[in-house]
Amino acid sequence: MVATLASEEPGLQWDSYREAFADLGVSDIRHLHIEGREGASDGKNLEMIDHACVVYFTGGDQLKLASKLGGTPMLNRIHRLYDKRGGVVAGTSAGASAMGATMLVSHATESSHKVESSFFMARGLGLVPDMVIDQHFAQRARIERLVGAVAEDPGVLGIGIDEDTAVIHESGMLRIIGSGAVYVADGQGLTYTNVSERTPEQTLSLFDLRLHVLSNGSTFDLESRRPNAGATAT
Repeated sequence: MVATLASEEPGLQWDSYREAFADLGVSDIRHLHIEGREGASDGKNLEMIDHACVVYFTGGDQLKLASKLGGTPMLNRIHRLYDKRGGVVAGTSAGASAMGATMLVSHATESSHKVESSFFMARGLGLVPDMVIDQHFAQRARIERLVGAVAEDPGVLGIGIDEDTAVIHESGMLRIIGSGAVYVADGQGLTYTNVSERTPEQTLSLFDLRLHVLSNGSTFDLESRRPNAGATAT
């Protein structure tokens, strides 16, 4: 199932992904799109989720996606698909950013390195706990806003994903595939950050942040918070 809930152009997104998945050999592809929150309680839409094996969220605006689904029967069904039924929930761009309990919604600005840019956060879909996910990472130079999110809540892992790159989350592990990198910012050992001082004009400062850069075939153990080079995929 291709869910275009975040998109301003759902028809175009659906046509593109239908063709892409068909080229990959997927024979049964359905389109899920709702204009407002009422669609997230519609019986026909909920039945689509109940019969789906995979829900794939396209790009767009993650706030639009979260505001349509937050606290709805549809989000409960998607959680059940992922947590209880062994299904797959995936996403790209905004669809990836919305996976965590908290998501980044800030945009690149001239003050992106300042403390004031560390608070552009909103509630996500809560499908993966204790992570904040950012995308188009190296391509849009988003390191400042990711470490800012970790500074605000050092208990979460900051996950930055390059384009043409994916993170597969299963059995307490992250596995990396693709041509780019995945950046894991771990703030558990932070000894200082000026975020809590609420001095928005100051440059963001963090001490003892741990940063891992993972490539194709690498894994990351979420319990130990340790990476492994793994075997390079072909």
